[in-house]
Amino acid sequence: MAKLGLALCCMVLSLLLSAYGRIPLELKDVHTIACPDTEEFSNITVTGAASTIAQCFFVEGTVVNRSKQTLYNADVFGRIYDANGNDILPERGRLGAIEEVPPGESTFAIRITVPPTNALPLTLEQFKAAGFAGMIRR
Repeated sequence: MAKLGLALCCMVLSLLLSAYGRIPLELKDVHTIACPDTEEFSNITVTGAASTIAQCFFVEGTVVNRSKQTLYNADVFGRIYDANGNDILPERGRLGAIEEVPPGESTFAIRITVPPTNALPLTLEQFKAAGFAGMIRR
């Protein structure tokens, strides 16, 4: 009887994890492009010792959802380095989220700001993502 109970618990836990656990996603062709030169993106300031106008970029690419279900709130992680090898966002591994990822391939874009003192081009490394089968409430 104890074995049956243990098997039932394992089955329920497995179902819960597959329904609500993080499901890995593949990211392909990840690259940056400069934000359009519009008023919406041209006046982003970085505060610190002195306020300066930041450089605006989009991290774009293709996200591959191999599951047969739509995933939600897919966190995107990665490292971005400038031309001198400096980490652009050293305190952040998570760059943003993709609200909804349907099965198959789809595109994504996450806006980032880079201080004007960082040399271009940018290098992207260790990019990965994971989403959830159910909506995550905050």
